[in-house]
Amino acid sequence: MRSGRPPSAPVRRLPDAHWEHYQLYWKVREAVAALPLYFRSETHIAGVMATDLHTLNAVLGATIEDQAVRTLNLIRNTWDPQGRYALFSFVRHPQTFPDVRLQSPDGEETLLGIELKGWYLLAKEAEPNFRFQVTPAACAPQDLVVVVPWALGSVISGSPVLFEPFIESARFAADYRNYYWQHVRETGYDRSIKAPSSAHPYPLRKSKISDKPAYDEGGNFGRLARTGIMDDYVAKLNDVPLCGIKTAFWRDFLTAFRESSTDAEARDALERLRKRVAEASDYPSAKSQAALAILCELERLLEL
Repeated sequence: MRSGRPPSAPVRRLPDAHWEHYQLYWKVREAVAALPLYFRSETHIAGVMATDLHTLNAVLGATIEDQAVRTLNLIRNTWDPQGRYALFSFVRHPQTFPDVRLQSPDGEETLLGIELKGWYLLAKEAEPNFRFQVTPAACAPQDLVVVVPWALGSVISGSPVLFEPFIESARFAADYRNYYWQHVRETGYDRSIKAPSSAHPYPLRKSKISDKPAYDEGGNFGRLARTGIMDDYVAKLNDVPLCGIKTAFWRDFLTAFRESSTDAEARDALERLRKRVAEASDYPSAKSQAALAILCELERLLEL
């Protein structure tokens, strides 16, 4: 049980303004924020059953992350306009932290790191479900946690397109995760966390860098979206229109359709979505017409 007043929430500490790569840090943040403008994918998806759409992150997540890293290197002029870092490039290391590093050709020097996670907007859970368990000591001040939301261009088919990324200091995210676990969430179980003793930034692959909670029967430690740190961001993404229909509406439809046991229930779910499109459109527009066309195609594919 808790007693007394909890300590103050952690404070976000960014790189020192006198750090020699300080301007690079901010240029990289700008480049990451601009990823949706420059991202192009060679991947094209068609013929996926509506009941299977929510699994796309498991199938394509790593591919999207690889292509996002490639895009960062292709738009080098946005984060290195003077060519000062011509020998450095972003390299993905899927089995290490951070999993994307801006490093020298031999990998001996790392300037900053990005823990990059893709988030399929129509996944079953209405929030990013990745677990960020890295201890704060393993995060350099310039390291970032970046969540890149994506969906197919025509919702049920097409190439992946990106939306506004979530960008946060990795060290602050780790500090806040621990603060939430120990002082905010409601529980009667042991809230303590054991940190690895020798963690440091840019560890080797098998280094021990994860914090371990004393009790976590549900396996929820590290689920960053559940700490509240992403609430405003996730709410904004729920209103993003996919072919004229809000993300939240698409997700509600797909959830209802997956849970439908009869054709009548499936048709009802489709009609509710069609009604939402009509109510959201005061006048015919290209987006509303595209949305209705997709609904017709869904109806045909589902043979309803």
